[in-house]
Amino acid sequence: MASSTVGSTGDALSKLQIDDLASAAPNLRKNLALLSPQQVELAKMLLEMNQSHLFQHWPEPGVEDDEKRAFFDQVARLHASYPGGLASYIKTARELLADSKAGKNPYEGFTPSVPSGETLTFADDNFIRYEEAGVREARKAAFVLVAGGLGERLGYNGIKVALPLESTTGTCFLQHYIESILALQETSCRLAQGEGPTEIPLAIMTSDDTHSRTLELLEKNAYFGMKPSQVKLLKQEKVACLDDNDARLAVDPNNKYRIQTKPHGHGDVHSLLYSSGLLKEWLGAGRKWVLFFQDTNGLLFKAIPASLGVSATNGYHVNSLAVPRKAKEAIGGITKLSHKDGRTMVINVEYNQLDPLLRATGYPDGDVNCETGYSPFPGNINQLILEIGPYLEELSKTGGAIKEFVNPKYKDSTKTAFKSSTRLECMMQDYPKTLPPSARVGFTVMDPWLAYAPVKNNPEDAAKVPKGNPYHSATSGEMAIYRANSLILRKAGVKVDDPVQAVFNGQEVDVWPRIVWKPKWGLTFSEVKSKVSGNCSITGKSTIALKGRSIYLEDLALDGALIIDAVDGAEVKVGGSVQNAGWIIESVDFKDTSVPEEVRIRGFRINKVEQLERAFKEPGKYSLKP
Repeated sequence: MASSTVGSTGDALSKLQIDDLASAAPNLRKNLALLSPQQVELAKMLLEMNQSHLFQHWPEPGVEDDEKRAFFDQVARLHASYPGGLASYIKTARELLADSKAGKNPYEGFTPSVPSGETLTFADDNFIRYEEAGVREARKAAFVLVAGGLGERLGYNGIKVALPLESTTGTCFLQHYIESILALQETSCRLAQGEGPTEIPLAIMTSDDTHSRTLELLEKNAYFGMKPSQVKLLKQEKVACLDDNDARLAVDPNNKYRIQTKPHGHGDVHSLLYSSGLLKEWLGAGRKWVLFFQDTNGLLFKAIPASLGVSATNGYHVNSLAVPRKAKEAIGGITKLSHKDGRTMVINVEYNQLDPLLRATGYPDGDVNCETGYSPFPGNINQLILEIGPYLEELSKTGGAIKEFVNPKYKDSTKTAFKSSTRLECMMQDYPKTLPPSARVGFTVMDPWLAYAPVKNNPEDAAKVPKGNPYHSATSGEMAIYRANSLILRKAGVKVDDPVQAVFNGQEVDVWPRIVWKPKWGLTFSEVKSKVSGNCSITGKSTIALKGRSIYLEDLALDGALIIDAVDGAEVKVGGSVQNAGWIIESVDFKDTSVPEEVRIRGFRINKVEQLERAFKEPGKYSLKP
């Protein structure tokens, strides 16, 4: 039996003409008979790409043969998961490493200008029109959550989507996102009266680090109310590391039979959506939009309805959500780039590249604020809305490959050796780089207090942020939710006290009343406004949590804590004077390891001293007026 296997492998070898190539890797040549024809083909590809060093330490046949085959299993995965295969990855790496060594400017020949887009002001007539249009379109949308990262940078060892976005209810990011999508689904389908799709799907891009834990979080919580069939997990594979400017693949320092790998970046979401067939499935089901969002921005869904309305109204193929940015602020700018050869594109340009690019193209002062007090280039917040038809058409040409970059850390100015291995990376927001000039690419600028409060910095790093700049920590992220909800209620006519300043984990923040509600209570400004009437007021020490669709505030004077939980079908009118000791915010030292991580990284806990709490578990009409 063994001889026939060797014979068939020998036939494959002669067909693949590997013998000449294998002379450069004698240790591989000795072991060829162990490999299947497919593995031999992969070996040939590696040798053609000058990767013979990978076999340098291979022993004689009969020694660690299973590990040798496992090596090719890994190569097969790396080859299959990259558009164009591993040879294409190595070829692209050599080109980008050569450009990096030469110091080539990726924007050579391009001139920047401010692209066209929409700037919205919360609660004005224009904003409300866009919100209504977006809610109507939502039933034709699909959502994609990019959730490949752990919370280690935050000082949290779990997956980031499991982190509570606020302490008042303890709702985690993933629960909030799913409940927001379900609220959009319910309202949109009600407006459409049965026309078109009735369930909004959610795809979640995971990684080796987050896949099983994301699935466990969903299953443990019954998918937070979503049908399991609505949720699809797409696992992102890592890419091979590179040892030098010749793009020699790096051997794992802990295992000579493995290639070292690192994450490729969130740009992989495009190739995963394409290769999984999800985009075709969505388009075939009558869906028109796909919305991409990041894992820890608790404000995002306050901006999504109006942004989707902008896409639908203006016919944007690509709509980047943005906020005003101060000149030179550490956030990328949405920029139109025009090349002297006629090419144009509207993309995110990183802040450290935008200023020198402007200076080199006729703007001697570089990136400066205009009469609005902000840079004319809006700040990219990495949330995209794409029209599925043109998106799928584009991906059918590229296979979902996104323009990559490489960022090697060189040992010295000769740029001949790396401090450690590097890899190619790609970013989700670079998708427009491959689009033709005919593509309709725009942006939607929102008030930052409404749309953008990412949680990404640990307490020590956040405390070092210069005063006046955003902390982007768990502390500031939670306070931003209370601020947004307070400002929304103010716009709806509620008298809400001004915030007081406090310092938690070395960060000075504004502490507003702790106002939270489930997405189904108030998805849009019009919805919130319809549920508030008379003279309502909320003091600075107050906490209010509204957990139900039909809760109406009528002449409510709140000075303390009020928690209302109502099932669908229960209509509750809440009014009168509610006064109690309330819930108190108490400081916590982030170095105190006796406190749970998710509390430590905020720098405070909530002491629930006294509250008025009511649950309405049966449908009906109720009145709560203490």
